[in-house]
Amino acid sequence: MAAGAGETSLRFNDNGKFKIVQFNDTQDGHRIDRRTIELMERVLDSEEPDLVVLVGDLINGDPNTELEAKQALNNIVQPMERRGVPWAATFGNHDEDSTPKTGFAEADMLEFFRGYPNNVNELGPEGVTGTGNMNLLINDSRGAAPAFNVWLLDSGRYAPEQIAGQDFEGYPDWDWLRGDQVNWYLDTSAALEERFGFRVPGLMFHHICLWEHRFMWFASVDGRTEADHARAVKKHGITGERNEDECPGPFNSGMFSAIQHRGDVKGVFVGHDHINTYQGDYYGVLLGYGPGTGFGTYGLGGEGNHRLRGARVFNLNETGKDVTVETHNVFAADYGIDLSDTDQSMDPLPMPEGR
Repeated sequence: MAAGAGETSLRFNDNGKFKIVQFNDTQDGHRIDRRTIELMERVLDSEEPDLVVLVGDLINGDPNTELEAKQALNNIVQPMERRGVPWAATFGNHDEDSTPKTGFAEADMLEFFRGYPNNVNELGPEGVTGTGNMNLLINDSRGAAPAFNVWLLDSGRYAPEQIAGQDFEGYPDWDWLRGDQVNWYLDTSAALEERFGFRVPGLMFHHICLWEHRFMWFASVDGRTEADHARAVKKHGITGERNEDECPGPFNSGMFSAIQHRGDVKGVFVGHDHINTYQGDYYGVLLGYGPGTGFGTYGLGGEGNHRLRGARVFNLNETGKDVTVETHNVFAADYGIDLSDTDQSMDPLPMPEGR
């Protein structure tokens, strides 16, 4: 079996239900804004998820020491750890911003995560670009076989300075899923089908959006008018807000084509663009954003800066060999959390003994 077999004890409940919560862009330092923690705790208490995925840009460049980097990470995992909720994380473009100062890189962060009792991250396949690429199988309500699959991929940080002597001036300079990651997904998906006798449905999470996220909003590659968007809403059933341009890397990774080829991934959800919250059905695959969770990073600006702080919820429902997916966002405003544009940083949460 390929690396990333994703064996876990996770399973649908007796009613055939399973719930996932996505947090992304918590993006703060060891002195985190207290409202980020409050929001995470309120979402966890109201939604009672079976799994939490942290989808990149977990911390920013503020930590100056390894201890401060660990404290910044510990802040955002404590809401799940205190409640005994299984959780996994993937990385974004900002997670190593403090590494030149701290010496604490993503590989160290992954090992740090894996020391928590409720973490379900894997080390990921060797020789594949990125840190901690993995899939996580969720068993059916009888616990007899997998019913669903969660894919977590590291979409990288930034484009290199040059490729073949050419720089990226004029192009987006974020990173992109690489060909070996796409191949790993294809190989692992096929191996799972061979092992279990059917294509295991799933969701894919990574931080930086696909080019297809950008195409979907206007139902076009080049046309970007209100009329194009109106056509896109009708065609793709788009809901939610778009308040900034999508920020993919300079190259189309081909991951969407691979997903269509395999036919097992029902949706691809990302973070990165904090003030985009939309989702839609792009040729049979849900594409969408989780709203930025962290109060310590950029938002809408002005008095409404924090209006879209939130999380995305996924309600999964067993239907024979398939699983239906309902997803929606919840926001800090839904819980009466203070949205004033003020600094409410707090001391780091206590570190568990031995961490």
